[in-house]
Formats: sequence, C-alpha cells, structure tokens
Amino acid sequence: MRAWWSGSARALCDTEPGVIVGALAQRLVETHRVNHEEQIRTWREQILCLRQALRHDVECRVLFEYPLIRLGRRIDAVLLTDRAIFVLEFKVGGQHFTKSDQEQVEDYALDLFDFHAASRTHPIIPILVATNASAGVNALPLLWHHIAPVQVANGATLKRVLDEIMDSLPVPSVPLDVDRWADAPYRPVPTIIEAATMLYQKHGVADIAASRADIGNLTRTNDAICRAIAEAMTAHKHVILFVTGIPGAGKTLCGLNAVFGAEGEAAFLTGNLPLVHVLREALARDAAEGGMSLRMARHRVESAVQPLLGFLRDNVPRSEAPHERVIIFDEAQRAWDADFGKRKFGLDDSEASLFLDIMARHRDWAVIVALVGSGQEINTGEAGLASWGGALLERPAWQIWGPSHVIGHRDAARCLFDAQPSQMSIDQNLHLSVGVRNINSESAAAWIDAVLSGDAAAARKIVRETGDVPFSMTRSLDEAKASLRRLARGTRRAGLVCSADAKRLRADGLNADFPHLDQDAVANWFLNRWPDVRASDALEMPATQYACQGLELDYVGLCWGGDLLRKPGQQEWRARKFKGTKWQDVRRQEAITWQINTYRVLLTRARYHTVIYIPQGDQSDITRDPIIFDQVAAFFLASGAHYEQPAPDMLSQAVQARLV
Repeated sequence: MRAWWSGSARALCDTEPGVIVGALAQRLVETHRVNHEEQIRTWREQILCLRQALRHDVECRVLFEYPLIRLGRRIDAVLLTDRAIFVLEFKVGGQHFTKSDQEQVEDYALDLFDFHAASRTHPIIPILVATNASAGVNALPLLWHHIAPVQVANGATLKRVLDEIMDSLPVPSVPLDVDRWADAPYRPVPTIIEAATMLYQKHGVADIAASRADIGNLTRTNDAICRAIAEAMTAHKHVILFVTGIPGAGKTLCGLNAVFGAEGEAAFLTGNLPLVHVLREALARDAAEGGMSLRMARHRVESAVQPLLGFLRDNVPRSEAPHERVIIFDEAQRAWDADFGKRKFGLDDSEASLFLDIMARHRDWAVIVALVGSGQEINTGEAGLASWGGALLERPAWQIWGPSHVIGHRDAARCLFDAQPSQMSIDQNLHLSVGVRNINSESAAAWIDAVLSGDAAAARKIVRETGDVPFSMTRSLDEAKASLRRLARGTRRAGLVCSADAKRLRADGLNADFPHLDQDAVANWFLNRWPDVRASDALEMPATQYACQGLELDYVGLCWGGDLLRKPGQQEWRARKFKGTKWQDVRRQEAITWQINTYRVLLTRARYHTVIYIPQGDQSDITRDPIIFDQVAAFFLASGAHYEQPAPDMLSQAVQARLV
C-alpha cells in the first residue's frame, strides 16, 4: 500500500504546500471521489501544522493519506523516525479531544501493528491533533503491546509533544528502516462483516487476504472457484464444488467473493439467520453512509445474502429456473435429510436433492458452491455430506469438484462418497487448511481440538511447542469483563458468549436465552457500539451458539455453563440438559457430540483472544456444585490455559527487554 504523498521532513519543509496539496488532490480524483474544497483546506492546514512541528534536520519520513483497506479509511499522516512510528489523525478546527476521535487514531495504530509487516518491532505512537483545542495533558507513553496510549496535541503544541516523546525513547539497537517500512506488505485479515462490505464495494479477495492465508491457500481456493464458474459458463455445464476447511479458515470469505464478483447472478445462501441479518444490515448501513436511503440500501442487499429456507420456499413451487446461476450453500454438511424436511417443512425430498433440481432448471449452466465446515453440527436432522453424495449419484449430469478427503472419510457426516464416481474431479485447492480467524495464533484450532477431545496432555504440548495460545481463564465474571474492556482497544469489539443450554448462568446474572431469531437484536448486538446497551460491547447479554455461529468478535468472554463437564478420572466430556429444577445427563452419543460442537463454535469466535469464565459455583445450590466447576478449571489449567492477569501498570516485559 502506498501513501498519497511521501517525503522527508526536509522535503516537507522545502516544498510549497500547494504542490503537495496538488499531488493529494490528483489522487483524490483518481480514486473517483469528489474533489471537495473542504478537503483541500484541511490538507493545507495539516501541511502547515507539520511544517511548524518538524525541523529541516529531523531524520523523518512523512506520509500523507496512508490507506488502510480493512478499515476503509486513510491515515492522515504517518511519521517514520528511527525510534518510532507516529500515527497522526488531524481534526482541523477541532476544539475537543473526543473519545471517538481517540478511538479512531488508536484503531489505526492497532491495524498497523496487526497487519503491516514492518510495524511490529518499533513503538507505534497514536496522536490526535485537534488544532483548536486547549492544550491536553499527556503522560509519557507506556508501550503496552508496543502501542502507546493515545497522545493529544493542538496546532501549537504538536512540536512539543513530538519532541518530548522522541526524547523519552531510547535509540534502538536496530533503527527503523524507512525504505523497508514503505515497501512492506499490508495484508489485513478482515472480519466477516468487514470482508463482506469490502467485497460488496468490488475489492477483490486478493486485496484483503492475510499473508498467512495467502501462503496457505485462500487465494488458490478462490481462484479454483472462479475457474469452475468460468468453465461451467463456457462449456455449458452444471457444476457443484465442495469447499472444505477448518473453522475460521476463510470459507465464508471465498463464498462472498464468488457472490459479489458475479454481477448480480449469484447469492450467498445460509440457514444461519443471524448471519443473514448481520451481513444484510452491515451492507445496508455502509451503503447508506454513501448517501443512499437506508430503506433502499436494505432492499438492494436482500438478493445477495438470503436464507436457505426462503430460497427453497420461493423456488420449489415454480417450474422456471431461479434468477441466480451461482449459489453459495453455507455449511453444506448441515443439509437436512428427507424425513426431517417432510416433518419440519412439508417438503418431499432432502435439502441437497431439492437444491440440485432447482439449479438444474437452468438448461445451459449453473454452479453450486457447497461450503463444508467441520465439527460444528449442533442441530438434529443434519444429514451430512452423504445426502449430497446420494443425490448426486442419482443425477449424473452434475460435474463434481472437491478435495480428496471427502471420499472415504472416516466421519460419515463428512464423507461424500465411499469411492470416487466418474463425474468427480479432485482439486486439493478446494480445502482450506490454514486458520485465519485468530490473528495471533496458528495453533488455536489444534489446541481447541485437543481440549474438546479431552486430551489435556496434547493441548499442553501444543502450548509448550508454540509458546502460547490465545486463551486465558478466570473464575470471576467481573475480572472477565474488566479484561475484555482492557484488551479491546480502539474500535476492537468484545462480547460475551455462552451455550444456549447453560441455563444456570442465570444465577450469575447472565441470560442464556439470546433472541437469535430477532433480526434487530442480532444486528444491534454485532454492529452497534457502547454506550448502546444492546451492543456486544456492553457485556450484558451473552450471544449463544445459534446467534454467533459464522460470525466473530475481536475478543470473546466465553461463559462456561454446567452443561459440559469433566468426567472425573476420564478423558470424556459429560453433557447435561437442565430440565425443570435439575440437570439430566445426556446419554445419546449424537447429542453429546452436538454439545461438544456447541463449545467448539464458542471457542472459535475470537480473532485475538478468548477469556474463559468458569463460575465458582455455590455449595448451597445443587444445580451449581463448586466441585464440577473446579474440575473444569483444573482441566483447562492442565491443558495450558493460564489465569487472566490484571492490566499491567508498567511496560510489558517484552518491551522492557527490548528497550534495555
């Protein structure tokens, strides 16, 4: 990513402001934005302010308008010195240092640290410059996680603030390489909501793929999907692709890219209604910010993201082909069988058969992209991939693409065929094996697998070999909330989650009955911000697995219920349901698996870190026996999860070591 203007401090001071403004204005026109006079005046003020703050002899590179794709914004100015990276947000004419403005510049700093390859070894100092504000008071920055608290300055005090910070920073043993920084890749990992918004605006998946995912196969998987669609169209074929992957590997991202790259002839279909509600509302709100009415924006995005059942009910009675030639079937392994469909919805065939027949109405070509998750089956009636395999064997006109492991898979839910049929082609690029949801850890998925398999030794080995996993534990709900508020800096999102069967969390003041079918409640929880008490940031209402599956937060507080416990002295988990006034053990193995998968969903919602809150219990309450919670806590400790630490009052040990 390139800044709109870049030069040394000397070049900034020696170049006429009009020349710099002209270069910035040219980029403004090139990006198809309106050339507002207000923006021109703002740039002139910023340039004059920085010319007064920087001397000719300062060794510094100045970058104006540095783009951050993930946030859909540009940093006003970045100052690169040998000791630190300064991120400046100007509020020209601003008379106050508002909380939202401080969060904005802090978010820019966090974004650089997380996703810019050359911004992780030097301090990052966010500074809010409100040019007409009263002089603010700054403590010298404490570099927690390498990112200082937001510093504030007005037009007159910016020079002093910069000088004081520079004087307080030691000269590093390896100075920041300015040229390397400017050329280093910026590869963000967007949230599902951010990715949907960016793709809807016609950014490509390559623009927003993480370097780790790109080296893995996110881009290759996307290319394979695009090739299949192109081949189906040119060769007049009916093609179904099975895209598999571990939780958080980017299946939804690939599906959304296929939809928004198809120019109106594709739809993302999911049985996950909260995902529909949140994506639709996020896209509509973003479009409304561009000037469209919110009502019109909501209408326009309805066809792009649709409920599976709504698509079926609309098309089953018809004889003509649907408008969509490409459909993305989310969580295809959860397609229901014929018995469940008849009993629940009054339909006469399996979900897989119905969709194949509907799309086959297109005489020339059609594509189904079936996204296949693993270990997240949480409902009855889910037939697994075998239902797709059986339906396809009865419909040999369909060409099949997929990775090899869907053939003869040991898990019947993920076994498409026992043997490869003649109409199937193998493409290993259709499997996503690299988790990208958790930004700071590639070992999170393996650790979760070990934990939910009950293998504490294997989980602890992962921690020992990788150094850490993004999970901590606390026995205090207040401490869990305090940790989440401390961790979620800038505009990072935090929220509580719990199992829908964790009914006795009510005694801790938590309600496990999140209204996941209420589209306003779900959209407000994921999209609104504190101080809106309906938002996840309020840390009041935990979302259940039904509300958060397929979505994500930056930081998660997982509230462990009494519905999944340890069997003393054994490796297996014990599942329970609360009925009336007491707990009842779950005996059926399939139901136990669903309960374990519920916690797999909850453990994989965080992009950065999960704080696991395990209640203390109450000796006087037989439904909240302290012993059972102590056993769960002991298991997590044995698995390598550490107790959540209070906020540091001084420099982190890593930063101290580097500064010394």
